Amino acid sequence: MTIKKLTGQRIVAEARSWIGTPYIHQTSIKHVGCDCLGLVRGIWRELIGEEPQPTPAYSSSWAEIGSQEHLRDALREYFDPIDKKLLKPGDLMLFRLRARSPAKHLGLFTGSNRFIHAYDGASVVESAMSEFWYRRIDTSYRFPGVQN
Repeated sequence: MTIKKLTGQRIVAEARSWIGTPYIHQTSIKHVGCDCLGLVRGIWRELIGEEPQPTPAYSSSWAEIGSQEHLRDALREYFDPIDKKLLKPGDLMLFRLRARSPAKHLGLFTGSNRFIHAYDGASVVESAMSEFWYRRIDTSYRFPGVQN
């Protein structure tokens, strides 16, 4: 896999081009539909190239119970882990929305305490990085090859 030169600004610009894309579970097509994972997959395809592995089918409640961290495990394989205190524009955040449930929501930090994510029941939006969200960051990642 050849990774093109990436910067956080390019990643944020690509993510912003998805704003308004309707939320559609298990989809990853700009202006048509995506979920939070689909947003990240679409950014990957646009800026890096072909996805490194097929995404298996998953239900909307796929991680409500159990202890397996499927999404975190996949992210660790393809992204560079970083400390959430070192977030820069273009970095990915994995959120744990419910205690004792696997982490399963993704957002992309845009800087200035804001992030982009696919919001269930709405669309891709840029939201405030409030204390509510910050406390729920489980792990953070940088796209491979990012040069800031």
